[in-house]
Amino acid sequence: MSAPFRIAIAGLGTVGAGTLALLARNADLLRERCGRPLAVTAVSARARGRDRGVPLDGMAWYDDAVEMAREADAEVVVELIGGSDGVARAVIEAALEGRRHVVTANKALLALHGTELAQKAERAGVALSYEASVAGGIPIIKALREGLAANRIERVYGILNGTCNYILTDMRRHEREFAAALADAQRLGYAEADPGIDVDGVDAAHKLAILASLAFGTRVDFGGVYREGIRHVSPLDIAYAEELKYRIKLIGSARLTQHGLEQRVHPCMVSLETPLAHVEGVLNAVVAKGDFVETTEYEGRGAGAGPTASAVVADLMDIAIGRRTPTFGVPASELKAAPRAPMERHTGAYYIRLMVVDRPGVIADVAAALRDQAVSMEAMIQRARAPDEPVPVVLTTHETEEARMTRALSEIARLDTVREPPRMIRIEPL
Repeated sequence: MSAPFRIAIAGLGTVGAGTLALLARNADLLRERCGRPLAVTAVSARARGRDRGVPLDGMAWYDDAVEMAREADAEVVVELIGGSDGVARAVIEAALEGRRHVVTANKALLALHGTELAQKAERAGVALSYEASVAGGIPIIKALREGLAANRIERVYGILNGTCNYILTDMRRHEREFAAALADAQRLGYAEADPGIDVDGVDAAHKLAILASLAFGTRVDFGGVYREGIRHVSPLDIAYAEELKYRIKLIGSARLTQHGLEQRVHPCMVSLETPLAHVEGVLNAVVAKGDFVETTEYEGRGAGAGPTASAVVADLMDIAIGRRTPTFGVPASELKAAPRAPMERHTGAYYIRLMVVDRPGVIADVAAALRDQAVSMEAMIQRARAPDEPVPVVLTTHETEEARMTRALSEIARLDTVREPPRMIRIEPL
C-alpha cells in the first residue's frame, strides 16, 4: 500500500466536520479507489474545545490557519473558512507559496480573485480545486472542465442558490409574502440572519462568474455580472406567472454574444414545460449547452454538510490519484479578458405588472409609451374594476431590447394613473 495522502483542513464548521466524517466513514472505500489512504494530519479552527461530533485524535492542532498552511505535514490544504479576503485568502496563498495543493469551497474568493490564484497555482505546479464552491454536491465543475471539454459551450445557466429557490417555492405553495417565506427559511436554517448575500443574488453571481470562466475560457469577472435579487417578487406576480404558464425562478445565465460576455442573475419567468420550472425547494440545477453534446442538465442539493463534503473529498481523491487539469479548463496564462456585454443590449420578452387607477385612457397611455420605444405588446390581463382604486394590469411583450423596455417603463412610471413603480420580470426562453 502506498504512503497516506496527507491532508490539512482549515475550518471545522459544518462543511469541515462533514468532510472529516466522510473521510472517516468511507476510509476503506477511498483507500480502494485512490490506491492509498487519505489521512488528515492537521486541522485549524477558531474554537479548540468545541465538540464537532468527529474525533480529532492524531491530528496536529493549529490555532493559526496560515501557520498550518505553511508548516503542517501535508500535501494538500483544504480551505473551508470562507470569505473573499482575510484569513481564507492568506491560507490559500500560503499553501500555494509552499507548493501545496489547495482544495476550497470558497466561491466568493474565487469569484473575486480566481484568475490570480489560478496563475499562482500554475506557477507553483500544484492543483487549485473547487468543486464544492458551486452547486454543492452537483459535479458541475468536473462536468464543464473534463466531461464536456470537447465541446464549445454555448450557454451555461441554472438555479444556483437554494435559499432563493426555497423562498420562491414557499411563496407559491403557501401564497406567502416574501418576508414570511424568508422568516421560514431562516427558522429552518436555509437562510442566514443577514440574508442579503443570498436574496440579493450575490451568492448566485459568485457561482455564475466561476462557471462562465470555465465554460468560455475567460478570466473570472464577478464585476461583470448583472445582478438582481428576489425581494421585489410578490405573490401577485407568482400567481400571474402560473396563469401565464410560467414559474418564477432566480436564474444565473452566461453566454458569449456579439457584444461580449453576458453574465446575469435575476428573477425570470420560465415556461412550465422546462425542467428548471420543476426544481423546487433548496435544490440547485445547472444546464450546459455544447455544440456536440447539445443540452445536459444537472440537479441536486446545492449546500449542506453531506453534499459539500462529497465535493471536497472528490477533489482530494483526484489530487491523490494524480488527475490534474488546469484550474479553469485552460492554462491560467491563456484565460481571455472578454468584453462585458452591456445589460441594456440584452434582448428578450418581458412581463410587466402595473398598479393603475382604472380611468378612461389609461391603457391607451401605456400602449403609447410602449409604441414610442418600439416595444410590441403580446398580451394583456385586466380583470378587476375599481374606479379611483389601484388595480393590477399585466402585460407581456414580444422580444425587444432591454434599453427600449427600460425607457418605456420610465415613461409609464410618470403617468399620474400609475400608482406604484412598474414591476418587470424577464421571460427567459430555456
